[in-house]
Amino acid sequence: MEFQYPHVIENLSGEKLIFKQLVRDSQGDWLEVENEVQPNSGPPMHVHFQQDESLTVVKGRMATQVLGEEPIFHEVGQSATFKAGVAHRFWNCGAEPLVCRGWIKPAHNLEYFLTEIYKSTNENGGKRPGAFDSAYLLHRYRSEFDMLEIPGFVKKVVFPVVLFLGRLTGKHHKFQNAPIPFSG
Repeated sequence: MEFQYPHVIENLSGEKLIFKQLVRDSQGDWLEVENEVQPNSGPPMHVHFQQDESLTVVKGRMATQVLGEEPIFHEVGQSATFKAGVAHRFWNCGAEPLVCRGWIKPAHNLEYFLTEIYKSTNENGGKRPGAFDSAYLLHRYRSEFDMLEIPGFVKKVVFPVVLFLGRLTGKHHKFQNAPIPFSG
C-alpha cells in the first residue's frame, strides 16, 4: 500500500502521528515520524516484534515504560529507543502537548496497521478500536504486533468468535487491500 507523505493520522484519544517520509534503504525501508501527544495520552502497552522504534523529545515531557520496569522520564533533547520484541508504552506526562521526532526500522506494515487502528478508534468513539477491526488486524499481523493490554481471554476466545461472525457478515471486505504480513 502506498501512502502520500506527509501522512497524518489522529485519534480522538489525543494522539497525532505524522509519517514524514518512507526512507528507501538497501538494508530495509524505514519511517521518519513525528508525533504530538496531549497530556496524559499515549499508546497502551504494545510490542513491535520486527521493528525498532526511537523517539526524541522536541517539546514537553515524555514518560516511557518497558513491561515489568519502572517508568523513565525524558526531557527536551532526550531519546528513548525500543528494540524489536520489547513491550513498551509512552505517554505525555507533562501539562503541555508532547512533540517527538523519531524513526521506525524497518517500516514493514506499521503505517498501515496504525492507520487502520486510529481510524477504527475514531469510528468507535475514540476510546478503543472496534472489536472486529482489532480482532482482524491483530490476527492478520500477529507476526508483527501485539497489544498487551487486551486480556488473553479476549484474544484467545472472544476474538476468534468475532472474526468468524465478522467474516460471515462480510466485515472483512473493508480490509481486502491489506498488505501481506511480514513473517520475519
